[in-house]
Amino acid sequence: MNEIGTSVREREIYKVTLVGSLVNILLVVCKFAAGFGGKSAAMIADAVHSLSDLITDLIVIVFVRISSKPEDKGHDYGHGKYETLATLLIGAALLAVGVGICWSGIESIISFAKGEALQSPGWIALAAAIVSVVSKEILFHYTRLVGKRCNSPAVIANAWHHRSDAFSSIGTAVGIGGAILLGESWRVLDPLAAVIVSFFIVQVAVKQLKACIDELLERSLPDDIEQEITQTVLSLDGVSQPHHLRTRRIGSHYAIDMHVRMDGSISLHEAHEKATAIEQKLRDTFGEDTYISIHVEPEK
Repeated sequence: MNEIGTSVREREIYKVTLVGSLVNILLVVCKFAAGFGGKSAAMIADAVHSLSDLITDLIVIVFVRISSKPEDKGHDYGHGKYETLATLLIGAALLAVGVGICWSGIESIISFAKGEALQSPGWIALAAAIVSVVSKEILFHYTRLVGKRCNSPAVIANAWHHRSDAFSSIGTAVGIGGAILLGESWRVLDPLAAVIVSFFIVQVAVKQLKACIDELLERSLPDDIEQEITQTVLSLDGVSQPHHLRTRRIGSHYAIDMHVRMDGSISLHEAHEKATAIEQKLRDTFGEDTYISIHVEPEK
């Protein structure tokens, strides 16, 4: 796990979130203007989607500051779960947006099937959709890079929210372009594309929500991480048979609880020194803020 200082991590998260917020503000204004000016219901829906991105940016700003607070009397393991809660809220918002887009698209398709004419959008709506696709895809890659570097699930979740907006705009662009270029008989492409895109959005949301629920339910770390923990412990001299390994995630940090065996004839001081060495080795590998509890037993 790559580890950076807490203050640097917080600054990086604020910076990428601020950039995302500014882009979202501009997109919301442009999309609403293009939607109403170009008489495009799809573009108005896309504007609402961008507005949801702006709201999630604010959630990240608030909760990352809380999660960065140190341990206190009421929170012995810090405040990392607040970041998990932020990720959960973002995932829920993403799921709601995906379902909403799907529902709206199905209603339009049903109306078209009943013989109702769908309104033709203007070129300004198509231009806005293309600008949205390009800008949000760039923002996705930038935000995800920072999220991985800072090991922040909330920022990574927000990056996928940016990409979902790009997917939504692709569907919007296809629908608007088809309605403009192919005529009245093809205006159903707009809601049809929106329904297809909504499935991608829901898929991303479910993935984010699953990760949050796993953490809130104290799911163990992946097998490869636990194997790396065991190998790290065994790399130290005089330490053997790591067992009763229990792991979990607390926000962006790991918590490790395990038993190890040492020579029963060594002094308490030496056993303590070895246990401290294990803790430092694990923190060097998984981050200085890793929570570690080591129980020492004599070798059988």
